[in-house]
Amino acid sequence: MQPIEVAGIISKPDVELAWKIVPELVEWLWRKGIQCRFDEETGVYLRKRGLPREEVPDGAQLVIVLGGDGTLLSAARAIGGRDIPLFAVNLGGLGFLTAITAEELFPELERALRGEHRIGHRRMIECELTRGGQTVVTYTALNDVVITKAALARMIDLETHVDAQYVCSYKADGLIISTPTGSTAYSLAAGGPIMFPTVQALCLTPICPHMLTNRPVVLPDTSVIRVVVNAEDHSTYLTIDGQIGQPLLRNDLIVCRAAPKSLSLIRPPKMRFFDVLRTKLKWGER
Repeated sequence: MQPIEVAGIISKPDVELAWKIVPELVEWLWRKGIQCRFDEETGVYLRKRGLPREEVPDGAQLVIVLGGDGTLLSAARAIGGRDIPLFAVNLGGLGFLTAITAEELFPELERALRGEHRIGHRRMIECELTRGGQTVVTYTALNDVVITKAALARMIDLETHVDAQYVCSYKADGLIISTPTGSTAYSLAAGGPIMFPTVQALCLTPICPHMLTNRPVVLPDTSVIRVVVNAEDHSTYLTIDGQIGQPLLRNDLIVCRAAPKSLSLIRPPKMRFFDVLRTKLKWGER
């Protein structure tokens, strides 16, 4: 990792612990000769005006995330494919992604500045929404792209293709297209498999399918997934990482593929993937 001259800080709002940690962190970085760029939520804790979140990574060599996995997902989209590592600190319980605790913040950050750290590279998904032959919007997701029925809507019909192959028309409450990172999120709750973070794959997981034989399918991450919405206007919704999205119209086309760049995530040296699984999923110890 290159020398750190500028660090970005992105924080979860309304966290009691952050009122203490954020000023201490800025002071600690200042004593190291590191300038700070911070978002509006972080600015509240500093009683200063912050930047729009998407501007925080500009010119930074490191982005520090204070919050939980949801805050990290938002920060990952703000980085927008730039090669800037994320140092994620959980201000609550242990997260699947934010495995560094508040107590470990300064010792682990010191190690990271010395280059004594592991960096995990996480695959992201690029999603294009096409309407009437025109690309309406493009999103990037770290966890998943979800096409789901709106409130009170009936079961929806999603015609799905992988590369040149027709898969099926899912009649279901929705469809999840997840990365290995997202395999422990909504996809897991819908019955999808857990994938090791470095596996080069994507997963299709139907949500409550009408046909019980519609099972999750793991695909190579070279695949291009195309989903045509065969449902009434506004009866279907597109959601990115569970945070942003928009209603869909009949015949909308959603195209998903692996994003060209991955996310660099600084990992604590003693916390491994199966350590997190045992803790979060209550798996038995030896």
